[in-house]
Amino acid sequence: MSGLIGIFAFDELWSIARFIYYGLMGLQHRGQESAGITTVKDGRFYTRVCKGLVEEAFKEDTLKRLPGHIGCGGVSMDPAVSQPIVLEDRGKSLALTFSGGLLEGDLKDFGLALLRELSKSDPEQAALTVMERFKGGYSFLALTNDGHIVAGRDPMGVKPLCVGGLGFDLAVFASESSALDVVGADLSREVEPGEVMSVEMFSIKRASTGYSRRAYCSFEYVYYARPDSVMNGIHVYEVRRRIGLLLAKENPVEADVVIGVPETAIPFAMAYSQATGIPVEMGFMRTGRSVRTAIKPTQFERLVGVQLKLNPIRAAVKGKRVVLIDDSVVRGTTLRNTVYLLRKRGAKEVHVRIGSPAIVARCPYGTAVPPEDELIGRALKPDEIAQVIGADSFSYLSVDGLTEAIGLSKNSLCLGCFTGEYPV
Repeated sequence: MSGLIGIFAFDELWSIARFIYYGLMGLQHRGQESAGITTVKDGRFYTRVCKGLVEEAFKEDTLKRLPGHIGCGGVSMDPAVSQPIVLEDRGKSLALTFSGGLLEGDLKDFGLALLRELSKSDPEQAALTVMERFKGGYSFLALTNDGHIVAGRDPMGVKPLCVGGLGFDLAVFASESSALDVVGADLSREVEPGEVMSVEMFSIKRASTGYSRRAYCSFEYVYYARPDSVMNGIHVYEVRRRIGLLLAKENPVEADVVIGVPETAIPFAMAYSQATGIPVEMGFMRTGRSVRTAIKPTQFERLVGVQLKLNPIRAAVKGKRVVLIDDSVVRGTTLRNTVYLLRKRGAKEVHVRIGSPAIVARCPYGTAVPPEDELIGRALKPDEIAQVIGADSFSYLSVDGLTEAIGLSKNSLCLGCFTGEYPV
């Protein structure tokens, strides 16, 4: 998974790299393995891509070496994919940032195809042609060396992309509205599924594939997106509160305290507490900076990440029947460690509630899901999972509960990782 941002300033006096830097910090939760920025000035690209967090990748002096009033950037959770990538073909070049997955081909194939089409037609038509050819669930931003930003979203809208602006000064595209908020831009709307937008100094143009099927990624609402983002017109925080309310309705249990796994499950836990009357407590204390353990690439890093961010607060759980709420469970190994730590701190009972259905299938659209034979929800029933992780009980939110919480019909969502049925 990745996070994208592209900014076009309608005045060449602007230096846009710092705005992209702050925008990437607003997307850091979408990828913590690498960060990159490309700007263009006088037909030349300036690029810096580094491993690690945004704050580690860019310092004051490096931002000063990225001139220009147009640029794009990306963060990535895949150590093998650092963005933006810069491609050249027949004297033309572009910088590409991409989020999602292709059913055939890779990021470089997509970029080279777009570059070749740009030499034949206008940016909107070139992007539509490439999108018709490359099936999958994705969004992208392409920066050309002649000063265009081309933004597009796959015909089903699986991966998010929104557009906004700062008065008449900036046009801003980003994976989530949280990035717009960080740079002070106002959200205008979502880039529609199958829509392409191109921006140059004197015009903003759009075109569409006209494809009417919608398949918004449901896992974005459960885990990936920031709670302060608005996605497809829906407030992510409100979805997470409704998940907690429905989880309480579907899976009640007698207990003394509710705690949520930071950060994603905190709204779930607060709403679960509200629905059941069981007090909610701050159950964990983090050591070090925020780490999204589920998107770390190795099991060792995930376990260390859990250890760092999930040190149970003894006073909150000792001698109590605890409802532990998490956003999702993949292999169950980190959850087993969490339950063990709670018992070690004196929890009398641990009842695990998951704010999403069982993950049973890999995602072809870029959501990080391990091989299916490693998915605990595919192999075991809830009672069996409770035994494996050492909990007194274990249950998921249902698929119907998740769609109700999001507020869209099943036909408008991609639920493939929970059902094994994908829209393509």
